[in-house]
Amino acid sequence: MAVVLLGVLLFTRVVGNGLMLLMDRENFVPAEASIFTLDPYVINEGSSSYWLYAEDNDNYYHFTYEPGREYLLMSKGQPCQDFQRNDVSTWCAPKAKSKLGGN
Repeated sequence: MAVVLLGVLLFTRVVGNGLMLLMDRENFVPAEASIFTLDPYVINEGSSSYWLYAEDNDNYYHFTYEPGREYLLMSKGQPCQDFQRNDVSTWCAPKAKSKLGGN
């Protein structure tokens, strides 16, 4: 049991994501992702430390701040010429999503 717990803590993102969720009310885990797999790779550098860009095994995510469409999602399997993961303007047809589960 201890080995499994240690493995979860060491080989997933659960600790970092859990702390991120506790420290800032703006933070959330997109419905398509998991606290175990979401990897925020650009964090706001202001007084709050919420993610701006993140990824998991299947998708890229961008936090938009817009009510009702809080994040954009783009599948990693989608071909996209000149794609830059930390520049949403280069993403091909990202889908707007809501924290509440709607589109």
